Amino acid sequence: MKVCFINPPFKAEYGKFSRESRSPSIGHSGVLYYPLWLIYAACVAEKNGFDVAFIDAPAKQMNKKQTLERVKKEAADAKLFVFDTSTPSIYSDVEFAETIKNMYPDAFTMLVGTHPSATPDETMGICDLIDGLARHEYDYIVRDTAIALRDGVDLATVRGLTYRKDGEVVHNPDAEHITDLDEIPYAAEFIKRRLCVTDYVFPAAAFPSIQIFTGRGCPAQCNFCVYPQTLHGHRYRLRSPENVIGEIEYIVNNFPDVKEIVFEDDTFTIHKQRVSEICNMMIQKGINKKIRWLCNARVNLDYETMCLMKNAGCHLIIPGIESVNQQILKNIHKGTTVEQIEAYVANARKAGLMIHACYMVGNQGETHETMRETLAAAMRFKTDTAQFFPLIPYPGTGAYNWAKSNGYINGKYDEYIHEDGTLNCIINTPELSAQELVDFCAYARKKYYMRPWYIGHRLVRGLRDPEDLKRSLKAFWRLKDSLLK
Repeated sequence: MKVCFINPPFKAEYGKFSRESRSPSIGHSGVLYYPLWLIYAACVAEKNGFDVAFIDAPAKQMNKKQTLERVKKEAADAKLFVFDTSTPSIYSDVEFAETIKNMYPDAFTMLVGTHPSATPDETMGICDLIDGLARHEYDYIVRDTAIALRDGVDLATVRGLTYRKDGEVVHNPDAEHITDLDEIPYAAEFIKRRLCVTDYVFPAAAFPSIQIFTGRGCPAQCNFCVYPQTLHGHRYRLRSPENVIGEIEYIVNNFPDVKEIVFEDDTFTIHKQRVSEICNMMIQKGINKKIRWLCNARVNLDYETMCLMKNAGCHLIIPGIESVNQQILKNIHKGTTVEQIEAYVANARKAGLMIHACYMVGNQGETHETMRETLAAAMRFKTDTAQFFPLIPYPGTGAYNWAKSNGYINGKYDEYIHEDGTLNCIINTPELSAQELVDFCAYARKKYYMRPWYIGHRLVRGLRDPEDLKRSLKAFWRLKDSLLK
């Protein structure tokens, strides 16, 4: 039996829609994430004996017609179609799934992702031709649905599945989160056979890069972060260090053009001992001499671990700083302090690690004054790169509930992006309008990147590291219009 996994087309006329980014959109920086969660589910289906078709429409910037042609060629005999989704594209995603259902009425159409997990009844109500959806972490839900369809087993046995029965929407009990992540095949091996690494761009990394996850879930309680609250929960479940190193060695041996590995865990550095084990194994095996890597790293990371990471080949860490106002950090349940942020930046500089700092405005308690304070701190920190974004509250998150209950957003999903697929600010608070938040972020980016210190910093670093110079020039070219306004 064949299972077809589809990352659907969306606004291909404007660019590549990065559906699995934490803020799905067509990015000014050219970013395109690998559809990793869809990849992992396809890996599990293959492992369990199913024939798999995999179509990533955004990667090839395919429109609806082109994607349907691929389906006809590669998956006309599929009995289960699995469609990735996102909040901004949900109506288009459902419409595409409806088209497939009309083409292949005997097949089962299934939606996956953060949005259907957060809004199962609402999502099923968009179109009666959608057969079902998976709630939360869906690798095994897709597998079990495929087995049930193949063997004629009642779908009521599939935990985590929402489906139609006799005209009614039925929610089966939740599935347990996967605990033995070593059982899931390497994403890199699937990427090698099925995808092209040069289709994907992670602007903070050397090009081309490859993304993997070494764990799932995040113990932090940040109220805006969508994946822990809708898909994977707050328990950080880990692949063993040996399993992680095995995939890294596979990448080194099978992707000669890949220059960097991106560990996409929400916070790779949560468990110091495990990070140390992985880093020591990289050093012992000489992997640190063959490829470099970066990761998301919370601001409680200590100096000793930073130094070990640097020796193991890490060159950049990505913290969610968000704000330097302690009350705002408390309001969003960030669980960090301004003192930790200050120490983190200083320690990373001493350890020789670059920082891509993430700042967010528009959270509860934000004012013109707190935004100016955050920008002043960002200018003082002088991190290698920085991003400034307004809060985008997604369904299923605490931030969405806060914004919706106070009337700060209207809940219209097609307003999350502009016509050209770029992010739209949808939140208006009594203190700050959406336009004021957008204008501040544009001002902050220009102020940060167009100062003499930064230009000199990039040139000096580029002379030391040709790959970094290439990255900087590409980033400037993509962002030049907004920076030079």
